[in-house]
Amino acid sequence: MKQERKIIAFKHYYKEFMQTLNAGEQRKIHYVLDMLATQERISAKLVKSVRDGVYELRAEYESNIYRIFFIFDGGNIVVLFNGFQKKTQKTPENEIKKAIELKNEYYGSK
Repeated sequence: MKQERKIIAFKHYYKEFMQTLNAGEQRKIHYVLDMLATQERISAKLVKSVRDGVYELRAEYESNIYRIFFIFDGGNIVVLFNGFQKKTQKTPENEIKKAIELKNEYYGSK
């Protein structure tokens, strides 16, 4: 049996983002995170490599799209920081840069 990946939230970013969402949006994100934690392979529609070891978890709810950046650290999933509601085709560069900075901060704090 495959070991479940542990999901770790880094600092307060993820929690603050989740507090801005309604119950349905939160459920959908938790559902995708649970799949990421328990499935060996996950659809490219739900997880995408962004840059420099940073990945994007993608959740859609009532035609709104939400993104949460994360990294893998060993066998664990580290939720780096808040996602955001995606309103444009392209992931905003400032959000990607922030994710990379937080990834570096995370490894620096270990």
